[in-house]
Amino acid sequence: MLYYRRKILLALLEVFDGQLTAKSLQKYLFLFTRAQSVKAFDFIPYRYGCFSFQANQDLSTMEKYGYLEIAEEQNGRFIKIKQTGQYLALLDMFDRQVLLDVKAQFGMLSQTDLIRHTYQKYPYFAINSAIAHELLTNDELALVEKQKRKFTEPQLFSIGYEGITLETYINKLIINDVHVLCDVRKNAYSQKYGFSKSQLQKACIGVGIQYIHVPELGIESEQRIDLHSQTDYDMLFDHYEKTTLINNHSALLKVRELIKSDKRVALTCFEKNPLQCHRSRVAKALMQLPNINYTFKPL
Repeated sequence: MLYYRRKILLALLEVFDGQLTAKSLQKYLFLFTRAQSVKAFDFIPYRYGCFSFQANQDLSTMEKYGYLEIAEEQNGRFIKIKQTGQYLALLDMFDRQVLLDVKAQFGMLSQTDLIRHTYQKYPYFAINSAIAHELLTNDELALVEKQKRKFTEPQLFSIGYEGITLETYINKLIINDVHVLCDVRKNAYSQKYGFSKSQLQKACIGVGIQYIHVPELGIESEQRIDLHSQTDYDMLFDHYEKTTLINNHSALLKVRELIKSDKRVALTCFEKNPLQCHRSRVAKALMQLPNINYTFKPL
């Protein structure tokens, strides 16, 4: 299906004569979304600056269906339109004009200058860059460094991914200086893009966060089928505390050791509402251990 956000990607390529390098496409797309009140794509600070996992996935999907060709060439990775069409005309009037403005304002920049511009204007997105030191002055690098959130106190966090993009989720971890993400799902698989184990692990590694799956602290999916009220959830989690948490106390202590060694650890599962997720009971158990020196903060 050609979702509206995929039409934006095709229109962007069309405006730039049918092809762009992968890095340039991400940067132009980022600059385009800065003008949108509701952004079509979210971004994280990645190895070469602003990066959208969703856009990258959409490009791969459109290659599969024949809209695009993704070619590895000697001078870079290129994204090329294969199925020509009036894609710009498929966008609303505002988005059409913004794409044309992006081309007019930044289209003459080299890829290096384009990346440099995004680093200079949006220094947060350069905090994990592998090439910022090659492109920026010492003063500009100092501004990037100021964007890094660093905390020394140990803290336990809790975060669910329901209702948010992978990029928004990862940014929450970054701005809270989370060092380790503990996935407490029994089965680390999700139909939501980005949150199956390998995808989430890759995203975390790319921003310097360690990912650890602790399935011993999960709940079997069949136990979660008939949950219709908060009372149903409370009964399930009460049973969970009396069985799984007691039987897997060593896994709980493993998380505590991670807090001791890495200071800032987040528990994660699906549900947005922590009262409807067993991670709240894992957090409760960790906060009730003797001689703790960490605090708790839900994200």
